[in-house]
Amino acid sequence: MEGLLLQGESKKDMKMLNELARKIGLKTRAINNDEMEELGLINAMKKGRTGVYVSTDSYLKKIKS
Repeated sequence: MEGLLLQGESKKDMKMLNELARKIGLKTRAINNDEMEELGLINAMKKGRTGVYVSTDSYLKKIKS
């Protein structure tokens, strides 16, 4: 499954793209700015995961220095 997120200023253009997507058999879903920010944060967290445990103390020491 692939996905595509589009953002536009014109409601008319977004409506046209939505209609086109549905006509060619794609599922669509409108999201608001808060949901878009959450998706960005989730993506950033996934990219930042290393799988290595970092203790709270060592993390706090590093950001304080």
